[in-house]
Amino acid sequence: MKLHYTPGSPYARMARIVVIEKGLQDRVEMVVARTRQPNSPYYRINPSGRVPFLLLDDGVGMEGSAVICAYLDQLDGCPALTTPQGADPWEARRLEAMAHSLLEGLAVWARELRGPSNEQSPTVIAHEAARAARMLDVWEKLAEHPLLAGPLNMLQIVLACALGLEARTLGSQWRVSHPALARWHATLSRRPPFVATAPPSV
Repeated sequence: MKLHYTPGSPYARMARIVVIEKGLQDRVEMVVARTRQPNSPYYRINPSGRVPFLLLDDGVGMEGSAVICAYLDQLDGCPALTTPQGADPWEARRLEAMAHSLLEGLAVWARELRGPSNEQSPTVIAHEAARAARMLDVWEKLAEHPLLAGPLNMLQIVLACALGLEARTLGSQWRVSHPALARWHATLSRRPPFVATAPPSV
């Protein structure tokens, strides 16, 4: 199989973390995709041009971080990341959806900041900054939730990948006002799969 990704994509980072955590490096080849370029050869592989994209051995392609991560998690017959053992599945899904919401807002913010200054929307930037501030306050209260303190799962992966966008959006100042969340993120960020997939700083 081939996993197409870009180093700065938090969505692709989720899939890369799952590959490493599940020990699938011998089964999944990592391929850097050329995106946002006219006539990129990657568009012949995945017409949408998005990442991650998992090309299976039979030539079938799979797009979307959630479905790719779930597929990779079950390859060994022992899914553990998408179905935390002993956890209330609806609570796990509820919190994972909240983490996705934070990630999606930060991704929009980061894309806006990457564009030329004369094309950036102050309205969009202000909206996403305010959304992030509200959600960080919620996650600060949840930092010691059992699903965040227990074995690695998709909720933790999604939330950590969202916070990994700080260099492009939040900066480091959020840590001062959210110490519990900052400690949680710092601890998880030291795990080998997160170190190996750390996003570029700019």
